[in-house]
Amino acid sequence: MWQIPGWRSGRWFLGLAAISPPAPHQKVNSKGLFSYKAICEGNAFSATGGRTSLQSWVTVRGLAHCSFTLGILGLLLGVPGETMADEAEGNNLKLPAIEVRAVRQAGALDTLSRYVTRITREEIEKQQETTQSVAEILGRMVPGMAPASQTFTNSNQTLRGRDVLVLIDGVPMNTNRNVSRDLFNIKASAIESIEVVHGGSSVYGGGAAGGIIYINTLQGRREEGIEFETVLGGGTSLTEMDDEALSGRLVQRVLGKKGPVDYTLSFSGEQTQGFFDAEGDRIPPEPSQGDLSDTGTLDLLGKLGYEFGADQRLELSVNYLDQEQDTDFISDPAVNDFPPGSVKAKALKGLQLDEQTANENLLLNLGYIKEDLLGSKIQAQAYYRDYHSRFFPFDGRPFSGWNAVAQTFLDSQVSGGRLTIDTPLPLLEDLDAFLLWGADINYEETEQPATIFNGDVFDASGGRVFEVTDKERTFVPETTTESYGVFGQFEVIPLDQVILRGGIRHEWVDVSFDDFVTLGQGNEIEGGEIHYSETTFNAGVVYTPVSPLDLYFNFSQSFELPDIGLQLRFAPAGFNVTDSNLEPRIIDNFEIGMRGRFGGLRISAAGFYSESDLGGVFVENFSLVQERTPEHIYGAEGSLDYIFSDQLKIGGTFTWQKGEREEPATGEDIALNGFRIPPLKLTGYVEYSPFHWWNARLQVLYSGNRDDAAEDGVGFGGREVEDYTVVDLYSSFDAGPGTLRIGIENLLNNQYHTVFGQLLRSGSNTSHLAARGATARVSYTLRW
Repeated sequence: MWQIPGWRSGRWFLGLAAISPPAPHQKVNSKGLFSYKAICEGNAFSATGGRTSLQSWVTVRGLAHCSFTLGILGLLLGVPGETMADEAEGNNLKLPAIEVRAVRQAGALDTLSRYVTRITREEIEKQQETTQSVAEILGRMVPGMAPASQTFTNSNQTLRGRDVLVLIDGVPMNTNRNVSRDLFNIKASAIESIEVVHGGSSVYGGGAAGGIIYINTLQGRREEGIEFETVLGGGTSLTEMDDEALSGRLVQRVLGKKGPVDYTLSFSGEQTQGFFDAEGDRIPPEPSQGDLSDTGTLDLLGKLGYEFGADQRLELSVNYLDQEQDTDFISDPAVNDFPPGSVKAKALKGLQLDEQTANENLLLNLGYIKEDLLGSKIQAQAYYRDYHSRFFPFDGRPFSGWNAVAQTFLDSQVSGGRLTIDTPLPLLEDLDAFLLWGADINYEETEQPATIFNGDVFDASGGRVFEVTDKERTFVPETTTESYGVFGQFEVIPLDQVILRGGIRHEWVDVSFDDFVTLGQGNEIEGGEIHYSETTFNAGVVYTPVSPLDLYFNFSQSFELPDIGLQLRFAPAGFNVTDSNLEPRIIDNFEIGMRGRFGGLRISAAGFYSESDLGGVFVENFSLVQERTPEHIYGAEGSLDYIFSDQLKIGGTFTWQKGEREEPATGEDIALNGFRIPPLKLTGYVEYSPFHWWNARLQVLYSGNRDDAAEDGVGFGGREVEDYTVVDLYSSFDAGPGTLRIGIENLLNNQYHTVFGQLLRSGSNTSHLAARGATARVSYTLRW
């Protein structure tokens, strides 16, 4: 038998499908049975019958025979086109095998009535040499997503103007007290692939107002044996080439399989030092959110899988990340004497702080799959997460909610589980109908204490010396959040060209906290409980007028809890937990789009609109703003790729969006701030392989102007944003027994400020950070 990665929908497989040689002369039928001829290792193929049109060629590897039949493979691999006999006469291109893993979405990506972006391991390896984090990779490759901040936060990195739910192997990275570091809990070296589902969704529960980012960690071997991979890498600024600009990286992986047991071990260690702008000046740490300069990172991943019986699998995984900054620099407060935005932030040496910016994340994950239990496929998951994140100190003495020089840190423990059942509906067999249903539970305990420092010592040192006066005070009390959800997703295929979907989810959430005293005003707040119960719906249709083209429409509702911790830290005397500002937000999302592949051309485009009766509670000038007025966001996004030959391909993406909320005083619409709505974003690339041993990629990112919020007088995040362009170069070579990779970020050494840097997160020039200038990274990979 051969095992091929794939998906299941209805009676079709999701996950690994075991395919055996068929009887001769088997023919194509509407259930997805079709014949293949002359499929040998490395050949590309496509299929007709059942549900196809993933719009990607797939490569079959390691097949010992060249003539067999694949039953039910139309969905399994989801490739477009005619029968293998027809395709064998064409000049198909070979691309890596595609495996879809965001299983809760109830089908292969091609049948989803929404826009989806998938980033493969090969693409991640290329982007690693021109980026510093997973957040930067996503900002460059995902249409609809804002550019990264080049700091230690993804607070400005919305998707379609709203927050995203980040999952690592199905485990949520979001916490009820949102500290916006969800994309910094794993290194790119431990990632196999990333799927981004655009647009609001409640399929995984609350928090996915803008979409879902599903990160899949490294996968083990499928064949008997063991393999090792070693990566040695380093980098430096090209504008300040000394030992303060050097960085180093070591990655070691071991992947093996013996009998029913497979395992994956991955170690990654990295040390960064200073980052420098195009003028050769050191970029200081961002004072409100921190950054990754002078940071040591350790990332460990371990997986152990066991397959038993004919259709069962058990997998245990552990992922641990530890990032700690050890820098001597702060952002010089002297620049605040100049008008905001008129001068860039400057680094000032002399920092004395025992515990600096840090991030620590431990994940334990146990998964079970049974392919056939009374005709249904069962997937179960249990997980545990222990999370700690620490920020740079903040002089909050001028603000009533702080009233101290304080450093906050988040401690969170999360446990939970999911059950997903994929059941065919025999009574509707002629319509290929099925029901995806299940339940999940999540239990979270989160608190955000603060360390208090001596204000007189701080002032005398020019903001560089931090002497602890109180090790731990309550900033946000320990808050317990229990959530329970049940869902059902129905799919039916009434016609060969039409797929209909509809679903419902009900969520119960209980939030509680004990008595506490606020940090800033010393208000005594009585503990309380809040109970939520919400139902959300979704519906969609996919229409395929011709086999290479899909047209789709989707409606979905997303469920979002308010940031309760944010409100508790500013709680006034007499705070009442039944306040309307603690109500959840239901967002209605509408999307219409198309995707297709015509010869070497692959194209996708979507238009979207979302609205909610309640806006989000937010902080402006370090004070709480609770004007939860209606808001709406709309825009368009898309991507285009064209393959000229197996040596040359080009492509790009576009993103345009606008967002507005109701001004309570006038009832008129005003623009949402720049942390929510980014400017126009365009990306493009040219990839060329002159020889089989050499690959080169030139890519560009353009971020446009935005003055909507400035014209409407928006305060926080309302500054005018100027455009900028960044060009990167990547090249890889077969060198000896391994692969040499070289990347240059900001090839033209353009002096610019990111969108985040221009918006002045701290409200002053200390946040007016210049972006990195020309930066080179080199790595050598040896597989043995």
